[in-house]
Amino acid sequence: MFQRQTRDTFSSATSILELIYHNTVRSIRKTHSNALMSILMNILQTVIFVAAFFLLFTVLGMRGSAIRGDFMVYIMSGIFLYMVHTRTVTAVLGSEGPASAMMKHAPMTTAIAIASAALGSLYIQVLSMGIVLYFYHVIWGPIHIADPTGAFAMVLLSWFSGFAVGMIFLALKPWAPSIVNILAMVYTRANMIASGKMFVANKLPATMLPFFDWNPLFHTIDQARGFAFINYSPHNSSTDYPLYVALALLMVGLMGEFYTRNHASMSWGARR
Repeated sequence: MFQRQTRDTFSSATSILELIYHNTVRSIRKTHSNALMSILMNILQTVIFVAAFFLLFTVLGMRGSAIRGDFMVYIMSGIFLYMVHTRTVTAVLGSEGPASAMMKHAPMTTAIAIASAALGSLYIQVLSMGIVLYFYHVIWGPIHIADPTGAFAMVLLSWFSGFAVGMIFLALKPWAPSIVNILAMVYTRANMIASGKMFVANKLPATMLPFFDWNPLFHTIDQARGFAFINYSPHNSSTDYPLYVALALLMVGLMGEFYTRNHASMSWGARR
């Protein structure tokens, strides 16, 4: 009896993981019929972001305000984490809800759709980061990151906090889809500045710090730079704050999604 129960549990877990895998592939192919082109488009967008900020810092003479070390690593540490966070928010927000046609298939659930959207976004962003860093290392010059493990942990923390924020928007979306879409757009645009990727957090005056330290992404970017540069020690950020905020938002988002799912209506599909 015990062995059969263990085998059934394992089979169920395997089935769920298989569903998540196939739906993750489907979520990656959403933007383009060819999965490779979808990834290449994201890489191109990442390169354009990095190049634009490099020109911006150069033209405005802001390179002196950066951390002493590889200037491109300073730029990419902000761009990469910003894109991981915001793309995850939009991916989770755009996942299938309880009124979606996909939910008519018995094995499919909203949890699988949400997990697939989040994992698909993480996969594309991490792959794009790896390719951009590889070509930068080969073409531009050797790249050095003081603590790669810690820096990548901040990437994952940025993804997790984006996942939690996306859950809040997803739970609210069926009730006010237009307003939530506007709020999500405002949030992602505001993070262009509020994330702190354009400046060093240690150089912020005390009067300006409250405008930024509420943002989990501000903390992860600053901490990532602390791991990337051996001569930078973050003083105005922490790794605990974004983790605790993300956990709190995730719990609220899960409860909201559960309540929304139980009150789902097929007419919501026409309102999205």
